Amino acid sequence: MPEFRDSPGFKYLQLSKHSRQELFDKTRKKITPAEPFKQYPGSQVFEIPQITPSAISLWDALKDRRSIRKYADGTIDIEDLSALLWAGQGITGRIGNYLLRTAPSAGALYPVETYLCINSVSGLPAGLYHYNVAFSHLELLTSGEFGRELGERSMGQPMCWRGQVVFVWSAIPRRTMSKYGSRGIRYIFMDVAHICENVLLAAEALGLGACPIGAFFDDEVNHLFQLDGQEETVIYMASVGLTQ
Repeated sequence: MPEFRDSPGFKYLQLSKHSRQELFDKTRKKITPAEPFKQYPGSQVFEIPQITPSAISLWDALKDRRSIRKYADGTIDIEDLSALLWAGQGITGRIGNYLLRTAPSAGALYPVETYLCINSVSGLPAGLYHYNVAFSHLELLTSGEFGRELGERSMGQPMCWRGQVVFVWSAIPRRTMSKYGSRGIRYIFMDVAHICENVLLAAEALGLGACPIGAFFDDEVNHLFQLDGQEETVIYMASVGLTQ
């Protein structure tokens, strides 16, 4: 099947394979690392309440989790949003300069940044936000109603404007590739999958509906969040909303 072997995806998998010979090859190009945390100095900051996770059965959350695409009208509590953010990227420990989180990351490098499209969350104006992991607060990028616009840039998927919030995850590849080279791209997508699954399970535990979103026009969503699409690019999304 030449159409498979000629595809960019197949070629990447071959080129990024590990071999015993490759592990001892010292000729790999060095990639300058990126800063470990992203911040938006000068942006309006919104503090979010610190939550204490309740004793909810992980097994029930795993058993009951489904992709929910239809949501009820209303507003999500900011405490629930805080719980979802903690589930995805919350800091749970420290080893030296590494801040360990609820989701694993190759080399503890954490190349994934979390953005939000807030449609209806108590205590927060509608708009686009960045989650500052280091300080556990939200940085407002642009205020306004963006759910429908995000949905249009995500191939018309209504979850983006019917859900109360949409998680948008970007990757800063240098963070991982500076250590792992091109194979690091594989790890980045593993990392974001860990984060998304944590959020989906947390949503289930909170009685909320959630649905991962992989289909979107990459550069159109990048432009909405003012990302250059090269040093940082959107790679995954998930809508969260009240169940009907």
